[in-house]
Amino acid sequence: MFDKGSGPPVVIVQGLHGRWEWSSAALEILSARCRTISYSLAGDLGSGERWDAKGAFDQYLEQLSSVIERAGIERTALCGYSFGGLVALRWAARHPDRVTSLILASSPAPGWEPTAQQSRWMAYPWMSAPAFVANAPMRVWPEVSAALPRLIDRIGFMAAQSLRAVRSPFIPSLMAHRISVARQLDFRDDCARICVPTLVLTGEALLDRVVPVTSTQTFCDLIPGAERAVFERTGHLGVLTRPSRFAELVGNFVHAHHH
Repeated sequence: MFDKGSGPPVVIVQGLHGRWEWSSAALEILSARCRTISYSLAGDLGSGERWDAKGAFDQYLEQLSSVIERAGIERTALCGYSFGGLVALRWAARHPDRVTSLILASSPAPGWEPTAQQSRWMAYPWMSAPAFVANAPMRVWPEVSAALPRLIDRIGFMAAQSLRAVRSPFIPSLMAHRISVARQLDFRDDCARICVPTLVLTGEALLDRVVPVTSTQTFCDLIPGAERAVFERTGHLGVLTRPSRFAELVGNFVHAHHH
């Protein structure tokens, strides 16, 4: 668990990969402005919580409640990245009196469907893992190039991220199951129940090759009063490729609506 800094609290809920260590650079920078809390999702190594298939999606809600209670926070901002946005959204809908603001970063909105390639990965997560890892540099290179203009910075980023992935490995079957359980739920009612200031954060349309920007934008139509901001020169990986800008966008919104 990551818990550092002072000021208005914000809990960052991680994406499909589940590991807070992957976004450690952004968390460190954000902790200079806010009390920043994050954790690994249930089932992942280091999370301290075993995955229970019977608990399905609600297990992530219970885990988030436990994290907030352990931190001793009465009210907090919530920021969910990708899959984590769905966890943050439903928790905020169920606990409106405990949330000061909500940030959904590149999260799949109701109606999102995986691509044919993503569906194949989900169907055979362990068999697909070698190809998924081997092709990762090619898939992310356009976004990394946009975020990091200098070649030496791109190479350094790829090396550092590869090292993080080795030290904090993801679990393919768990990632696939997270997509599966989320797709079985309808989050439209949750959106309608959100009554706190909400920021819908997307990358640029041509750079996000994981969740289409048009999908994330749908939250602006479903959540009353939601604002939208574009995370420039990024697609889906801005929390990793441009951690300072991510921390600035999140920190500004958290401070603007802290009370």
